[in-house]
Amino acid sequence: MVVQNKLDTGDPRKAVLLEPFIHQVGGHMSMMKYDEHTVCKPLISQEQWFYESLPTPIKQFTPQYKGIISVCLRKDSLGNLGLIASPSLPTDNCSSLDKEHSVMLCQEIKRTSTTSSEPTSFLGAYKPNLLLWCILSSGPGKALLRTELQYRTDDSSLMEDTNGNQPERKSYNPWGLHCHQLHLNRMSSKLDENKLHQFLLLENVVSKYQYPCILDLKMGTRQHGDDASEEKKTRHIMKCEQSTSGSLGVRICGMQVYQADTGQFLCKDKYYGRKLSPDGFRQALYQFLHNGNCLRTDLLAPIVSQLKALLSVIKNQSSYRFYSSSLLIIYDGQEPKENKETLDNHPQGCFQNINRTMPHGTGHPKVDVRMIDFAHTTYKGSKYNHTIYDGPDHGYIFGLENLVNILENTREGE
Repeated sequence: MVVQNKLDTGDPRKAVLLEPFIHQVGGHMSMMKYDEHTVCKPLISQEQWFYESLPTPIKQFTPQYKGIISVCLRKDSLGNLGLIASPSLPTDNCSSLDKEHSVMLCQEIKRTSTTSSEPTSFLGAYKPNLLLWCILSSGPGKALLRTELQYRTDDSSLMEDTNGNQPERKSYNPWGLHCHQLHLNRMSSKLDENKLHQFLLLENVVSKYQYPCILDLKMGTRQHGDDASEEKKTRHIMKCEQSTSGSLGVRICGMQVYQADTGQFLCKDKYYGRKLSPDGFRQALYQFLHNGNCLRTDLLAPIVSQLKALLSVIKNQSSYRFYSSSLLIIYDGQEPKENKETLDNHPQGCFQNINRTMPHGTGHPKVDVRMIDFAHTTYKGSKYNHTIYDGPDHGYIFGLENLVNILENTREGE
């Protein structure tokens, strides 16, 4: 069964070759790009139920839920793996992307990526990343992922600028490709091209940003769900105690921030976040708001404002426990015109004189705060709750309050 909610899919018989979502900075499940405004992820019933019974006050802080779609795995004679989705029952469509179609697709990607005059970078050119995906999805690509693309900032394989120079930092975020490869490996271990996999369709919350800077924060002081085994429970408790989850109620799971001085993204993963002390966490937030030239202090007020609004909502959600969920903070690395003019007039490169209460629509920077990942969220009335809790999620509230406090005390030079 395929469910569609407010999603214009065009020809219901058309098969869609899913692409890796190149802006995924955290998590362990592979996020896929369905279209410019929609992403999809493997369906977990508890998360689906949460989205379908979402309290109205929380909706503004979550991606729009667009329904369910069926996906199948396709492998051609060259060993290339692809995920094929269709808005209709896709049993027949799974075989519609034949060898010639998939080879032509990869050939077209290679041709356009080598002849295009645009920079082959993560910042807006998707075709080079599709080329990378074709390589990673093939047999040889698996070895390439393990050896050459293991998040080494000193290696920019396949990614050169228009002058043929390899930048110091990668021009794409490798974490999403890492998750995608692991997901393909799991699905292909028992390859059945007729088996259907259900995926959730969700709003692509970064589609409106030219250079999306993303901070993925694991929220709360507890990360294991009620259904966790004793071994998993012990492991997650230890992770919290040894990280800022225990001391601050929040830890970094991933990050990408556009560096205006180099034209590249600086990327950090969950292993970086786990090692941070409270002071290190504060420095990481500072780094997230720094574009290589200056601290984006124009972003502080709108981010804090949205976090306080979310805090007010969470405090009123009795029985909800958002275990292992994440919070995304997003802004555009492309500075507003007013900021650029200010920077030109102030060589020291900070924006402390900018009006931080500027109303939306008059040059206010694009900022978004979104809750994601609800596979272990429980609440009264859920079909999957194992324990009914009273009152709001105090661990989540603790994390939000600390996050707000740190941001309010963030200033240039601190």
